[in-house]
Amino acid sequence: MLIGSATLVVICAWLVAVQGTTQLARGPHDVSAFRCFDSKLPNVTIFATGGTIAGTGSSGKDMSNYQIGSLGVQHLIDAVPELCNVANVRGVEVSNVGSHNINSNMLVRMSQQIQQELDDPYTQGAVFTHGTDTLEETAFFMDLTLQSRKPVVAVGAMRPATAISADGPMNLLTAVSLAANHDAWDRGVMLAMNDRIGAARFTSKTNANRVDAFMAVEQGYLGVFENTKPIFFYPPARPLGHRHFDISSQLTAKKSLPKVEILYGYQELEPSLFKSAIDLGAKGIVLAGVGGGWWPTAARRQVDAWAEASGVIIMTSSRSLSGYVDDSSGGIGCGFLDPQRCRVQLQLCLEAGLSRHEIRKVFQFGV
Repeated sequence: MLIGSATLVVICAWLVAVQGTTQLARGPHDVSAFRCFDSKLPNVTIFATGGTIAGTGSSGKDMSNYQIGSLGVQHLIDAVPELCNVANVRGVEVSNVGSHNINSNMLVRMSQQIQQELDDPYTQGAVFTHGTDTLEETAFFMDLTLQSRKPVVAVGAMRPATAISADGPMNLLTAVSLAANHDAWDRGVMLAMNDRIGAARFTSKTNANRVDAFMAVEQGYLGVFENTKPIFFYPPARPLGHRHFDISSQLTAKKSLPKVEILYGYQELEPSLFKSAIDLGAKGIVLAGVGGGWWPTAARRQVDAWAEASGVIIMTSSRSLSGYVDDSSGGIGCGFLDPQRCRVQLQLCLEAGLSRHEIRKVFQFGV
């Protein structure tokens, strides 16, 4: 089999770059996969899932009635030529949907794809583009299931690609810059949005429309970008309570995770909603209660009775923007996790076959 001269040059360059420092598992990606290539720059792979960052509207001022996920990953890369100065970038099209249509099958498949890429010694880091509506859930899922020292960066946009002053291109450039930076190692999955770096465990979308929508309210940001360069406030560390769930041997991309529902707490709550969730096959239910996770007393009594009879795991979180929820309001407290992240982690706990006591230890660490 003959090897093209361009590919041979790439292989030789990488052999020189990594000889004596890394055991080679397989050859580098074909040069044709990259938009541009410089042997001195790291390799970063962008996994695209759709969302507003890949959206197009009828005019530059159209910020709401636009087509989500209408642009492919190569278009996103080509729109930011400055990427060639940061990394050797190639794209992988995972899906092209709005993030409200992401399901657990897609999450499992994407996690396995990214893990395979991270295991390649020629890959420095990975980026995945995503709609912002459920970006925090997917980022947290990846943080719990990926096992690598290399950086993985989640990125999206609040304005479609056709908007005047679209934020997607700059967000993508900073995300790749972060994934290509060795100072980003050993920090888990991060979010790069609006010149800020946030941890996947603690950064959430707090506004439906504004560009500055993502915040880490209590825990703060990991760092910021200055002239697209990441600057960290702290040395590498993982949040207390972080746990890795190995899904490579437990799941296939065709299998869904156990069904977990979220029920919202409010005045005069109808408790039969809980029973309906059980009847529809829920294996766990997260109660997004008021304040410290509370539900109306009468509703809570009925919920406890149904839960005991069915064996369904009850988790208690808060509908508030931030705060800590323990076991005092009933069920298993979600700790610092918001309802949506609590749901993600409970799904993985149930898939791993953890007992109620073991699940409590995962969520109530250090207590």
